[in-house]
Amino acid sequence: MNEALLWTDGRYFLQATQELTGEWKLMRMLEDPAVDVWMANNLPNDAAIGVDPWCVSIDTAQRWERAFAKKQQKLVQTSTNLVDKVWKNRPPAETHLVTVQQIEFAGSSVVEKLKDLREKLTNEKARGIIITTLDEVAWLYNIRGTDVPYCPVVHAFAIVTTNAAFLYVNKRKVSSEVISFLKESGVEVRDYDAVSSDVVLLQSNQLNPPADVQGSDLIWADPNSCSYALYSKLNSDKVLLQQSPLALAKAIKNPVELDGLKKAHIRDGAAIVQYIVWLDKQMQEIYGASGYFLEGEATKEKKHSGTVKLTEVTVSDKLESFRASKEHFRGLSFPTISSVGPNAAIMHYSPQSETCAEMDPNSIYLCDSGAQYQDGTTDITRTFHFGKPSAHEKACYTAVLKGHIALDSAVFPNGTCGHTLDILARLPLWKHGLDYRHGTGHGVGSYLNVHEGPQSISFKPRNVPIHASMTATDEPGYYEDGNFGIRLENVLVVTDANTKFNFGDKGYLSFEHITWAPYQIKMINLKSLTPEEIDWLNAYHSRCRDILAPYLDETELAWLKKATEPASA
Repeated sequence: MNEALLWTDGRYFLQATQELTGEWKLMRMLEDPAVDVWMANNLPNDAAIGVDPWCVSIDTAQRWERAFAKKQQKLVQTSTNLVDKVWKNRPPAETHLVTVQQIEFAGSSVVEKLKDLREKLTNEKARGIIITTLDEVAWLYNIRGTDVPYCPVVHAFAIVTTNAAFLYVNKRKVSSEVISFLKESGVEVRDYDAVSSDVVLLQSNQLNPPADVQGSDLIWADPNSCSYALYSKLNSDKVLLQQSPLALAKAIKNPVELDGLKKAHIRDGAAIVQYIVWLDKQMQEIYGASGYFLEGEATKEKKHSGTVKLTEVTVSDKLESFRASKEHFRGLSFPTISSVGPNAAIMHYSPQSETCAEMDPNSIYLCDSGAQYQDGTTDITRTFHFGKPSAHEKACYTAVLKGHIALDSAVFPNGTCGHTLDILARLPLWKHGLDYRHGTGHGVGSYLNVHEGPQSISFKPRNVPIHASMTATDEPGYYEDGNFGIRLENVLVVTDANTKFNFGDKGYLSFEHITWAPYQIKMINLKSLTPEEIDWLNAYHSRCRDILAPYLDETELAWLKKATEPASA
C-alpha cells in the first residue's frame, strides 16, 4: 500500500481540492469513512499503526484502539515524530516573553481561580489535575503570550493539586517579575520538559509537596485535550476522564471580562466602519464602482490607469491599520479572510500577496476578521457589493440575514444545547434548498482564543448547555463554488431573558449582540423580510449609529448615518 490521504471537514473541501497535489486523496469528513474506520478496513490484520502520542488526545487514541482491535491491529506510540524527522530547514522556535493579564482586565485573581478549581477537585474526589489546553493554562494563571500566532497563549502545561500549583514552561520566557507574580499567587514555575516526570510523580503522590489525599486518589484529565503521552504515564484505574472544569469556568465570563469585551467590540466596530468608508471611496475612485449605496455596473476601465490597484491583501492591511490605532490593540485574532468573488466561496480562504485577487467592483466581497485587544477578542464578518448585485446574490444574502436575525432573536430555556439552536439560522436557507457546511457559532475568548469552547452552535451534537454570560458567534452563510460566498457574523453574549412566564421554573435565556457594523441595505430584498425582521434591522442600525458616533470623524459619521437610515419594505 502506497497512499497519502488527508481528512478535513466541510470548511476546507474546496480549498483542499485546489491545493492538494495529485499524490493526495481528499477524504471528506462526515461523508467518507473516518480515519480509524478506513485504516482498520484497508490495512492488513495484525498491522501496527504508529502515532505520536503527544499529538493525539486520550479520547482519539482510545477510539482508534477500539477500531483497530477488531482486526487484531494495534496502535503503537512512536518515540519521535516522523514528520519532524523529514522536515528540512525547519525554522527554529522563537522565544517570546510571558506577560501578566492584570486584574483590571482578568476580573478574577489566580488565587480565586485556584480556590474554585480545588473545590471542584474535592467534589470529584480528585487530588490533582493535568491541564494541557493552552488557553486554560493562560486563563487560570492570568498570563498571556505570543507563542501561537493570533492566539495570546504560552506553550505550557499546568498541574494543580489540592495544595500546590505548577506551571511548566521554557524558563527563558519568564521574567523575574512574572515569576514573582506567580509565586505570590501560589504557583511554582518549572521547566517545560519536566512535565513528563512530574506526571509520574503525581501518580504516586510523590510530587512535592504531596497532596492531602483523604479518600481522594484520582487524577483528573480531560479526555478530549490531554495528550495520550501523559495519560500513558498514569494508572488508568485512578484517572478521572472528564471535561476540564476550567473549560466552563473560562467560558462563563465574569463582569469585568464582559465589560471589556463590549468595549473592545465598540472600538473594533469603529475600525470596521472607518474601513468600509475608506474602501467605498477607493472602489469608486479607482474602479468607477457605483459604491456601497448605489446599484450600477462599474465602468469597464479603471478610472486611474497604471499601477494603482487594490488587492485582497492590500485592503486587508488597511483594515489592520485602522484597528492598530485603537486602544489596547495587541494584534489580529486570526488571518483576515479578505475574499473577492469565487475566493469568497472558500470558507477559510487565506489570501497571499503573490497570488491574491484584485478587488472587483462587479463581484461580492466577503471580509471575516477580528482583533486581539487586551480587554477582549473580536470576530466579525460582513459581505459587500460595490456594484450591482444579481437577484440571486440578493436572495442568498437575504436568506443568510434572516437566519442571522432568527438566532439573534432566540429565547430558550436553561439547559438548551447549541445543537438545538443551530436550525434557527438554517431554516431560511433550507426553504430555498440552500445550506452551509460549517457550524453557526463558537465561543470567543477574553483576550484569548477567538474560537473557544466548550459551547458551540452547530449541526454536530455537543452535549454542552448554553449558560448566561457565555459568548457565541452568530454566523450563517452560503457558498457557491466558483462564484461567490456570503457570511454575516456578530458576537453574542448570553443573557437572562425577561419572559412573561417561567414554565418548569427553568429560567430562560436570550442573546445580546455586542458587534457593531451596518448591513448593506442594497444587498437585502426588503420585501422578503417580515415586519419583525425589519424592526430588528432598524433597531440594530439605530444603536450602531449611536454607539459608534463618538469614535468617528464628521465624514465617517455622515456615511454611517446614511448606511443606517431606517429601511422599509
